[in-house]
Amino acid sequence: MAMIEMEEVSQNSEQLLEEEGDDLEFDSNNLDIEGNGLEIEGNGLEIEGSGLEIEDNGLEIESHDLETKDDGVENNCDQMLDIEDHGHDNNTDSTLLVDGQNSESQGNSYPPPVVGMEFESYDDAYNYYNCYAKELGFAIRVKSSWTKRNSKEKRGAVLCCNCEGFKTMKEANSRRKETRTGCLAMIRLRLVESNRWRVDEVKLEHNHSFDPERAQNSKSHKKMDAGSKRKVEPTLDVEVRTIKLYRTAAVDPLGYGSSNSNEGDSSHPIERLKRLKLKKGDAQVIYNYFCRVQLTNPNFFYLMDLTDEGFLKNVFWIDSRSRAAYAYFGDVIIFDTTCLSNNYEIPLFAFLGVNHHGQSILLGCGLLADDTFETYIWLFRAWLTCMFGRPPQTIITKQCKVMQSAIAEVFPRAHHRLCLSHVVQRVLENLGALQDYEAFQMVFNTTIYDTLKVDEFEMAWEAMNQRFGIANHEWLRSLYEDRERWAPAYSKDTFFAGMSTFQRGESMIPFFDGWVHRQTSLREFFDMYELVLEKKHQKEALDDFESRDSSSMLRTSSYYELQLSKLYTNEIFRKFQEEVAMMSSCFSITQIHANGSVVTYMIKEREAEENLSNVRNLEVLYDKSGAEVRCNCGCFNFKGYLCRHALCILHYNGVEEIPYQYILARWRKDFKRLYVPDLGSNNVDIANPVQWFDHLYKRAMQVVEEGMISQDHYMVAWQAFKESLNKVRLVADKHVQIDH
Repeated sequence: MAMIEMEEVSQNSEQLLEEEGDDLEFDSNNLDIEGNGLEIEGNGLEIEGSGLEIEDNGLEIESHDLETKDDGVENNCDQMLDIEDHGHDNNTDSTLLVDGQNSESQGNSYPPPVVGMEFESYDDAYNYYNCYAKELGFAIRVKSSWTKRNSKEKRGAVLCCNCEGFKTMKEANSRRKETRTGCLAMIRLRLVESNRWRVDEVKLEHNHSFDPERAQNSKSHKKMDAGSKRKVEPTLDVEVRTIKLYRTAAVDPLGYGSSNSNEGDSSHPIERLKRLKLKKGDAQVIYNYFCRVQLTNPNFFYLMDLTDEGFLKNVFWIDSRSRAAYAYFGDVIIFDTTCLSNNYEIPLFAFLGVNHHGQSILLGCGLLADDTFETYIWLFRAWLTCMFGRPPQTIITKQCKVMQSAIAEVFPRAHHRLCLSHVVQRVLENLGALQDYEAFQMVFNTTIYDTLKVDEFEMAWEAMNQRFGIANHEWLRSLYEDRERWAPAYSKDTFFAGMSTFQRGESMIPFFDGWVHRQTSLREFFDMYELVLEKKHQKEALDDFESRDSSSMLRTSSYYELQLSKLYTNEIFRKFQEEVAMMSSCFSITQIHANGSVVTYMIKEREAEENLSNVRNLEVLYDKSGAEVRCNCGCFNFKGYLCRHALCILHYNGVEEIPYQYILARWRKDFKRLYVPDLGSNNVDIANPVQWFDHLYKRAMQVVEEGMISQDHYMVAWQAFKESLNKVRLVADKHVQIDH
């Protein structure tokens, strides 16, 4: 299975000792007993304990000294189900949450361990590595562990392949078969923040062949029943937690639970509010769609959240294209709750990004029973785990205190901002009864859009309150307290990729605008869903073709315009081109401060040619040593390209080309974007057929994606496939001849 790329933060045991200091206690005899039992195999004695770990103490046992037998690791959760992905569990993208109906026959559903994985407990970490080992064909044991001084609290452990090390002199003289090979495969676990276990060192390579039959009979595996074991999945970021999801009996075609209707049951009214509001046959529509799309979309993924009574509560789904697109466009995400906040018949929640043409793209969908904190937590964790624990830089939402709390819980390091156009709309709605409403509207817009600095915004807001007597307006005061999330003056350091609206009259258009209306039913939605996606994909493909094969008409003689006309997609270039054209409105550049190589300039700009007296002053900071430029209008962070003011300062300082750091890869037309799963590492266990499939499948999908670019690409790809197949068959024929 392809490795998942993670930041390497591996630490060895010496580093661990340094960090933990004298608080850690190691047994000098490699003996760590935390229970009161003992388990020995091979001499007729077997006593089960509850947390025993003994290593290399000279006892003669089968292939390793003594095994841990933790009751906490033996989990029997028959109803646990993390993912429904029938027949496609052998794709790495699905492995973080995979638990298909027949996991034993569907290939590796546990990803290889990587540095940075986290678990909710030591037992979960042990269980994960044990399951991973079983699927690969080896057994594990606890090589060592350490506890806090004067405490039984475990602080770290090393789990290794049971072929680690070699027999002692005493053991070498026994008649037992030699099974240890000095294998170095292991993971080192460490307790962090008192409640999570993190993998901080990994060695994957084994120096022996796998023996699945022998591994099945090892003590670490013998109690793991394929039909009842709990799937404990790692998290790849501190912001992700293990998501406990349950078997989807609610969509049983036979009509169990809520599969047909929620009508006619006698449950308590409060309980009915906690479930998805479905009409007769709606659950069957959802189930049929998911089953059908899995046949054609190998990495399609969905989750269903049930109430304690087994009724459908929340649904989340995402296709492989969306998961792959997130790798390119996951920096800024909008949580679209248009349908929820406007009481549409379909309670749709959509995760949206923006592609290299400035078009909104779908990155996942959910159907939610309610808008409670618990529901949002479930949805956000499911989505983030699908994205391999990589949170976005910026999240944009409508104003909602409950969602804000959930975002702070699941995405603590992301910048959460409110959609400015929605804030403006809410303000005008709530203050529409003001006597001088039109004057208020003009002043409010000026306060929001024309103040460049925080102190300017604060003074303008106070003046507005005094003029219209609204200082004590409760709703407006509450909005003001949250101003750092929506006022442009506070967001100059936040990257938005053009997804927020910082100019008058701008507004975000929902992804399903024109398709989903207030009365659109669930059945109608799923009937049109794939059509909407197909049209969006066609539009992107057409824009790719036009950007690649057409030349943009230049409007000025500026080299900056010529430079980016060769790099940016047509739509993004047209927006940037407007900034180049507006350089003519800037004049009177004055140096107002200097500190070494850093110089601050004041530049004047006429806001309208017909009104030459309407001039505003902007400050642009320029660092000559690194050719760094920053304007207090915030254009680069807001839109992703330099503003007219910054361009003027670069030109003023004789910089002939836009510095590379201001040419974002996310807007480039020559950057190859393959909407296939993240390939990760090329490390493949040549003895593992499951990893053969995983690696070959993803490489083939690369050829498929590039083969769809044009007819010429298609013909080359098709010819390559035919030649490859013939070569593979020749190899197979040779083996057949040898066998005979």
